[in-house]
Amino acid sequence: MLGLVEVPRPSPPPTEVLVRTASAGVNPVDWKTRARGGFLGEPPFTVGWDVAGVVEEIGYGVTTLSVGDRVFGMPRFPLEAAAYAEYVTSPSRQLARIPDGLDDIGAGALPLAGLTAWQALVETANVKPGQRVLVLAAAGGVGHLAVQVAKAGGAYVLGTARAENHPFLASLGVDEAIDYTSESVAERAGEVDVVLDAVGGDTANDALPAVRDSGIVVTLSGASVGRLRELAGDRVRVEGILVEPDRAGLEALAELVAGGALRPHVAHTFPLGDAARAHELGETGRTQGKLVLTVG
Repeated sequence: MLGLVEVPRPSPPPTEVLVRTASAGVNPVDWKTRARGGFLGEPPFTVGWDVAGVVEEIGYGVTTLSVGDRVFGMPRFPLEAAAYAEYVTSPSRQLARIPDGLDDIGAGALPLAGLTAWQALVETANVKPGQRVLVLAAAGGVGHLAVQVAKAGGAYVLGTARAENHPFLASLGVDEAIDYTSESVAERAGEVDVVLDAVGGDTANDALPAVRDSGIVVTLSGASVGRLRELAGDRVRVEGILVEPDRAGLEALAELVAGGALRPHVAHTFPLGDAARAHELGETGRTQGKLVLTVG
């Protein structure tokens, strides 16, 4: 259960900064953690990792940021960051400056989902120009950013979504949209080099035949890695990824934003006090792009 509580304003210890929060992105890990505890154990705890705002105070030893800088990031993940709050402390090197042209809401939507897409496709799969990349759940929070990251890298992108989301996929640059309710990606035997799986389970398993020999599946579902590897054998590489805080990755995303190649789509915003409503909507699994909490 989510609820607002009053707590003292934190102070940044050495090498950390205090951020006055402007927005906080909402991710599936937030409501899964709320419901099950996950890496945070038993409540009480404060959920949320995506944060965007302004540096209010710096701790001793910080050299990369200054008071007044607009910053974004996903500090401490998967440990507690407590981003659903008016003030957040963060290691200074787990934040980056928000690029010009990106507002606070867009900046709050980007870190966790964007870094997941970047670390999966660029740093793990090493996507190259001309490769064919299949993004499962391409209209979702990670998926819609993954499409843009893959396109920025010169890939030919296929994406799965319901038919009503295909115009949205086209706006992102998807080359082929697949309606997963009527078409099985398994029928596209050997057509793709890389699969990014944001779904897991049978959906991920069914995508394996679409991957060429020596291709790669990167899955966000830790529960799916074992079964995928069993089914793939030696034919396809399978990697499970858990996103990590990474200033270099944030700066790479910021460059894509500045160059016009990446733009987070925010479907809905909610004030911080309505976080429970944001979770209810997110748990339907039917939203395009991201949900964001506005603070202050």
